[in-house]
Amino acid sequence: MAAGFEYAFPAIRGIQANREFYVSMCPLRLLPKLFLFNEDEMIPELRAQRQLNKARLPEMARYVLENPSNYVFSAITASVDADVTFETSGTDAETRRIGVLHIPMSARFVLNDGQHRRAAIELAMRENPSIGDESIAVVFFLDQGLARCQQMFADLNRYAIRPARSLGVLYDHRDDRALLAKMVVARAPVFRDVVEMERTTLAPRSRRLFTLSAIYSATGALLAHLDLEQGEERAQIAASYWDAIGAQIPQWGMVQAGKLSAGEVREDYLHSHGVVLQAFGRVGNVLLQTQPKNWIKTLAGLGSIDWRRGNSALWEGRALINGRVSKAQQSVILTTSAIKNHLGLDLTPEELSAENTLQRGELDNG
Repeated sequence: MAAGFEYAFPAIRGIQANREFYVSMCPLRLLPKLFLFNEDEMIPELRAQRQLNKARLPEMARYVLENPSNYVFSAITASVDADVTFETSGTDAETRRIGVLHIPMSARFVLNDGQHRRAAIELAMRENPSIGDESIAVVFFLDQGLARCQQMFADLNRYAIRPARSLGVLYDHRDDRALLAKMVVARAPVFRDVVEMERTTLAPRSRRLFTLSAIYSATGALLAHLDLEQGEERAQIAASYWDAIGAQIPQWGMVQAGKLSAGEVREDYLHSHGVVLQAFGRVGNVLLQTQPKNWIKTLAGLGSIDWRRGNSALWEGRALINGRVSKAQQSVILTTSAIKNHLGLDLTPEELSAENTLQRGELDNG
């Protein structure tokens, strides 16, 4: 590239670990041109980033396209391999931090964080080029070699922890299933004061019986493929169903009344664990489709099931694996079939296949 041609970014200069860095804005349409990613074929030791996971891109691009007025992407971080200059806009301490960052067009940019955001934005712009006029924050560091770039990637991701699934459901206002789960918790008396809204796992001393994420999954299974109006009708039916389940499980009401601790119930019984809640949802889905007028009467059979964890003859290999509660999908299926068998409901081909596999395993072990 001929000398004298350069990029000029309005920027703010900062100091971190005794090194300069710069924060600027970049038009989205420039991202694919500036930040090339051609390291796919390089061995990990010579890359400064993880390999691009192209399977993630369609969902991320769809997020931008379906939420054009309220999508959010955090800043990307890049190292610049070039001699840059920073032209300040003033002379005092404050204004000297604000100015224009000049980067030669021959510079090489290495993405330390944000490669999937950059690729998803490129994909989204193919369908909606107008978003190219929008911008994203970019943090520029001066490139100090491959080792430093790799260390930056490790450091940037060192403490990156996904939020608990329950908290994600609680704060999600786009997902209809998340909105439904929150409405059900608010409306069903059986869930009053016994749902953990933030955490996905319950501590032994927790006063809660259920997690919001478990109710989210179970209610999704309950209403799957049902021809119902969105919102109010779905929430009302789901709340009624879970109240009907609670009427057959006295321990839930005893926790609400303060007669039993939630920890004791979770330790001694299986009916408040996610695997069983999801099985309840699958059973309810069948009942709402096949017995729309009589499903409450059929649920009365739940009261005679022995839900104790000590009942290994029924639950081992289903809700329990080697004595521990299992969250695996196969466990959900086998727990569902156990409940259906008790209630006299037909099994699906998937459930019959799982039952046959379980029985063969028991025979082989015997």
